[in-house]
Amino acid sequence: MTHHLIAATRRRALVLFAGAMVAAAPISAAAQEFSTTDDRLITPGVLTVGTGDPVYPPWMLNNDPASGEGFENGLVYALAEEMGFTPDQVVWVAQTFDQAIAPGPKPYDFAIQQISVTEARSQIVSFSQVYFQPDKAVIALPGTVADTAASFADLQGLRWGAVIGTTDNDYLVNILGIADAAIYNEQADVFQALQAGQIDATLAALPTALFMTAVQVPDANIVALLPADENDNGHGLLFAFENPLVEPVDEALGALIARGVVDDLVATYLVADPDLPIISE
Repeated sequence: MTHHLIAATRRRALVLFAGAMVAAAPISAAAQEFSTTDDRLITPGVLTVGTGDPVYPPWMLNNDPASGEGFENGLVYALAEEMGFTPDQVVWVAQTFDQAIAPGPKPYDFAIQQISVTEARSQIVSFSQVYFQPDKAVIALPGTVADTAASFADLQGLRWGAVIGTTDNDYLVNILGIADAAIYNEQADVFQALQAGQIDATLAALPTALFMTAVQVPDANIVALLPADENDNGHGLLFAFENPLVEPVDEALGALIARGVVDDLVATYLVADPDLPIISE
């Protein structure tokens, strides 16, 4: 059933992506005033976008950002069109998550990689407005103590793993009080540790967790959802600190949100199970 769902999602994505390519001219003020040859761009004439390598569904399908199939790359191509770029004027740059959130110059105009907007990060990089706020999901293998966790106390007794510098790791430390979680460089490393029995559980945004438990680690379960971290405002586009492109890009993003484009992408790709249990204390 999972493979049929992914196939159907891909078909819907192709329709959405094709429709975006023939849509009317951009209507936001930023797009009307913005030139695709603006010298604020890393490379005038193209929109250069950073993202992970590899990339994962449902954020991007088939490990191919340029396909436009997925929530985040679908958003980028809609945003590019809003600003006057054609699909072939979008260039993708691979990076690690740690590189994305580090201070300093960036080899792209902005990055999209499920990057949460936090106060601490805002001191060293700049963000757009939030375009999506995911739930946190607890992921564990069946038959372990994590599989039956029903309280914060149960969760605090587990061996945890998370990616360095992520809000998942921050959540473990600040909300659950887990000070000794195993730290990894990439999400794939966390998945491998879970499969090898080196950790009992990990956290991920719900869309990532849904794909992980359906395809990457099909033996794992989503044990529960957790309440939001008040310090995690949701996902935003990331720019080098005080990048002058923030304003026009953010205005174009706001226009997409106002027209329901982002809501349509959420409905197409980021489907959640309303019956998942919630652990709140």
